[in-house]
Amino acid sequence: MKEILFTGSGVAIVTPFHAGAVNFPAFGRLIDRQIDGGTDAIIVCGTTGEAATMTQKERMETIAYCVDRVAGRVPVIAGTGANDTQVARENALAAERLGVDGLLIVTPYYNKATQQGLLRHYKVIADSVGTPIILYNVPSRTGVNIQPETYAELAQHPNIAGVKEASGNFSQIQKTRNLCPADFAIWSGNDDETAAICMLGGSGVISVVANVLPAEMHRLTALCLANDFSAAGRLQLKLKPLCDALFCEVNPIPVKTALNLMGLEAGELRLPLCPPTDASVERLKLALSSWDLLPEQTS
Repeated sequence: MKEILFTGSGVAIVTPFHAGAVNFPAFGRLIDRQIDGGTDAIIVCGTTGEAATMTQKERMETIAYCVDRVAGRVPVIAGTGANDTQVARENALAAERLGVDGLLIVTPYYNKATQQGLLRHYKVIADSVGTPIILYNVPSRTGVNIQPETYAELAQHPNIAGVKEASGNFSQIQKTRNLCPADFAIWSGNDDETAAICMLGGSGVISVVANVLPAEMHRLTALCLANDFSAAGRLQLKLKPLCDALFCEVNPIPVKTALNLMGLEAGELRLPLCPPTDASVERLKLALSSWDLLPEQTS
């Protein structure tokens, strides 16, 4: 049996930028806030972390800083995906050398690989590293979907630990769970589907909302993992308006805006991402106010 990388709520943490560079002091404060709030893992340089707009040097420096700052308190999982298999492999090897606990590898975007191409892509990377890999299936961003039969084959690889599943396709998720061994973990990739995926045998969530509410997302997954789905369902429903607000524009525009509104110094966005509309800001303020998360002057 493979050891599971983590159960519960892993935060897909934002990367704070200031004046065109990573703001490492602010990043350290965000990391500490997550761990203090009960977050079960830190996922660095993912989509929410704007890795696609970072240079290779920035990306590896940010991963290294995260590993050092976390200092073993929780697992650190680094986003190392690319649409070029060799680049993704090199990223994975570089992150492994920095001491990460896991690798999050998105399906190759733009190329739209076939299922055979996906199998070969992931096997090349998994054969090259000793660090556990989490597959990342997010068809809305990449244009390609991993099929359950492909998961079943990839699940046999000793270095492939599971999947961050953000397809929103519950029929597919059920088939995946039925086809794959118990030690192939499924983490929700959509915050508002966390309880439902856990009810189908999921291991937790890789969360955007945890940037804002780390303790509540940890509690949601703890309730699920304790099979208290009645209480988990109530909390999931309570979180739904905030989930929706944090995705009112493309991620991570709303979550970075929300953190800045909270006074947590998430910093600027990098083009092609840009600040949200006034209507989106007002929606975020309303959602944050319902959780008493706004300083008085911004409410």
